[in-house]
Amino acid sequence: MHLIQQQMNTIHIYLFGLGNVGSTLIKQILDSQQFFKENQGIDLKIVGLANSKKVLTDKDGISKDWKEVFAEQSVTRNADHFYRFSSGDLTIRIAVDATASKELSQFYPELIEHGFHVVTANKIANTLSQSFYDDLRILLQEKELSFEYETNVGAGLPIVETVRNLHKSGEQLFAVNGVFSGSLGYMFNRFSQEEVPFSEIVLDALKNGFTEPDPREDLSGNDVARKLLVLARESGLKLEFNDIAIENLVMPELRPASLNQFIDQIEKLDHSLEEKKSQLQPDEVLRHLGQLDVLNKTLTVSLQAVKKESPAGQLQGSDGFFEIYSESYAAHPLVIKGAGAGKAVTARGLLSDIIKISKATKKVFQVI
Repeated sequence: MHLIQQQMNTIHIYLFGLGNVGSTLIKQILDSQQFFKENQGIDLKIVGLANSKKVLTDKDGISKDWKEVFAEQSVTRNADHFYRFSSGDLTIRIAVDATASKELSQFYPELIEHGFHVVTANKIANTLSQSFYDDLRILLQEKELSFEYETNVGAGLPIVETVRNLHKSGEQLFAVNGVFSGSLGYMFNRFSQEEVPFSEIVLDALKNGFTEPDPREDLSGNDVARKLLVLARESGLKLEFNDIAIENLVMPELRPASLNQFIDQIEKLDHSLEEKKSQLQPDEVLRHLGQLDVLNKTLTVSLQAVKKESPAGQLQGSDGFFEIYSESYAAHPLVIKGAGAGKAVTARGLLSDIIKISKATKKVFQVI
C-alpha cells in the first residue's frame, strides 16, 4: 500500500509597500498562518518588509509586533538588500508588490532572474510596452516561475482569471464593459445620491483606502485604462496604453502639481462635476465606465449618464460590475459583480495569489 503524504511547504514572502493594502495583507497572513499549516500544509513566513526608504529582514518571519520592530530595526534600503539576504536560500520565495510604483514594476525581470515568483496589485508592469509585457512572460517561462496579478482588475473579484481562461479555452471574446473602478464607483454612487461636494468625497475615499495613493490615478482615468489594457492583453490583443481613449476628470492645471498641491486645490474639481450632475434626468445617475471592444480593438474610459434601473445604475458602495460578452455569452453576458475596491478585498486577493503559487509548487512524497 502506498501512502501519499504532503510535505510542509515553507514560503518566504518579501513584501514591498507597507501602506493600507500592505499592512492589511500582513495582518491577514499572520491571522491565517495556523490555518494554512493545518489545512493546506503551507507555512507562510513574511521574511522581508520594505517601504520606499527602509527595509527589514527576519529569517524566522515577522510577528504581530512588526510595526515596532520595523521602526526600531529597519535599515536604509539598498537595491540588492533582499537578494543578498536570500542568497543561497532554496526556499520558495515570493515578492509581493503592494505599491503603485512604476520604478518597482521595472525591476520585476530582475526579481525573476534572482528566483522570485511575483504577486502584484500594481498594474503598471502589465501596461508598460507590449515588448516589456512579452519579454517578461518569456523570462518567466525560462525560469519556471509564476506571475500572479488577479488584483490588477476588480480587487478580489475573479475578472482576470475569467477572461484568461475563456481566451485560453479558444473562446472568442467580443467585449468587456462595466464599472472598472470600485474607487470611482464609490465616489459617483455617493455623488449621485448626496448633496456633498465631489472633492469632499474624493478625500474621504482616499482616507478609507478606496483610491490609489494619488487619487489622480483614478480621476484621470489612467487606472481604469490600465485595467482595460490588462484585460485586452489577456484577450490576446497587442495594444499600447496610448491606444486607449481616456476622459480625464482632472483639469490640466492640476495634472502636473505635486500630490500635496493637488490636495490643497482639490475643490477645483467641483464646478465641472456639479454641472454634469445638474444635466442629469430624474431617472439618471453618473457612472464611470470602461469599455473594451475586442473585435474592433478599441478601449474607452469615460464618465456617462446611465439609467438608475440599469445594472451599472443600481450599483452601491464601491462595487465593481463587469459584463463579458463572448461566443458562449453573446445574448446574455457573463456578469461578475462585487466589492471592487478597498484594502481588505485587495489584500485578500493578493493572499489568494500567494496561496495559488504555494499550491502550484507543493511537494508530495511517497511512504511505502
